[in-house]
Amino acid sequence: MPPIEPTTLVVGSVVFGLLIGSFLNVVIHRLPIMMERDWQVQCAELAGSPPANTEPFSLVAPRSRCPHCGHLIGALENIPILSYLLQKGRCKGCGKGISPRYPLVEALTGLVFGYAAWRFGFSLAGVGAMLFLAIMIALTFIDADTQLLPDDLTLPLLWAGLLINLFHTFTTLSNAVIGAAVGYLALWSIYWLFKLATGKEGMGYGDFKLLAAIGAWLGWPLLPLVILLSSLVGAIIGIALIVLAKRGRNVPMPFGPYLAIAGVIALFWGAEINRTYLGLM
Repeated sequence: MPPIEPTTLVVGSVVFGLLIGSFLNVVIHRLPIMMERDWQVQCAELAGSPPANTEPFSLVAPRSRCPHCGHLIGALENIPILSYLLQKGRCKGCGKGISPRYPLVEALTGLVFGYAAWRFGFSLAGVGAMLFLAIMIALTFIDADTQLLPDDLTLPLLWAGLLINLFHTFTTLSNAVIGAAVGYLALWSIYWLFKLATGKEGMGYGDFKLLAAIGAWLGWPLLPLVILLSSLVGAIIGIALIVLAKRGRNVPMPFGPYLAIAGVIALFWGAEINRTYLGLM
């Protein structure tokens, strides 16, 4: 098989990323609803009563529709970014505005997929990076919306990180295993220290699993950088929200997006940042 020309690979990856971004929008919107319905079914079973909602609801059914008027989204209305621009950001059925976050997620996914293709080439590392990035984007927006980091995403991400590093793709397998354990225990320890000191819960268990997954992908040597970067990004965004958006200091903020952003930075530039830091030291 002849090698793929770099420009072709990058352009193809951007287009592929746009399509995956469109699917991620579905995951971001529907997965929390699916989780809530599952909890309702479990509660109904424990109470011995029939579930309140028995209509099928998954990532593929029912078809996407406008939340305002119920207009079914056709294939030509579902082209990433282009459909949004052609429809001027409005529903074809009722004319109500469509959230700009849909094309934002598509564009972001296309952009990072293209960069991953340029950075890693046509390789296991390139494919793995795209999987890592896609799940990080989904987790970021789900956590921002609901303050949930679903096990359906974090646990497969963790196992995928261990499996891909069987081939020393991003780090050695031993570094990946230690990274998963240390990532979980680091935030677990902080959680319990904070709870013992204040009587409050400072973060959720989903954050432990997400850092464990990042450790499984990138290895334990990059975990200090991830924790430092996530804290720094969280502090900057938190201060900005308090100052610019007048957000109250006591309003809880999800930590998952900051871990995800730090994980992406470490994926692309973590080794270089560590080498630069050690060189300065």
